[in-house]
Amino acid sequence: MKNMMKKGVLFLMLSLLLGICVTGCTERKQAESEANVNKFEHIGQDQAKGMMDTKTDYIILDVRTIEEYNEGHIKGAICIPNETIGNIAPEELPDKNQLIFVYCRSGNRSDQAAKKLAALGYTQIKEFGGITTWEYETE
Repeated sequence: MKNMMKKGVLFLMLSLLLGICVTGCTERKQAESEANVNKFEHIGQDQAKGMMDTKTDYIILDVRTIEEYNEGHIKGAICIPNETIGNIAPEELPDKNQLIFVYCRSGNRSDQAAKKLAALGYTQIKEFGGITTWEYETE
C-alpha cells in the first residue's frame, strides 16, 4: 500500500513538473513571437525620404495590390501585396537584415505587412505610411 502511495505521489509530482515546463515553454515562445512582431519602426515620410537619399542597399516595398502599384508608386519600389505575405519569407526579400521601407495607400496594410515581416525574422523594417500623403517623386 505504501509503495502504491509513493508511486501516486511521484506520478503527481512528475505531472506537475511537466505541466509547469510546457506552460513556461509555451509562454516563452509566445513572448518571443510578440517581441518579433514589434521589431519594426514607424517613421515619418520626411525621415524615410531622408534615409532613402543617404543610405544604400535598401528596398522600398509597396504592399498594395499590383493594380494599385501599376497606377503609380514610389520610384524604385517593388510590389509584394500584403495579402500574399504569409508564413514563408518572400523570395524577393532574401536578406532578412536588409533595410526595408514599407508603405501602402494609407498606412493600414503597411503596418500589417511590417508586423508579418518582423514575425518572419526581418530586422530592419521601417514602416512609413501611405502613398496618398507622399510628397516626393512617384512613377
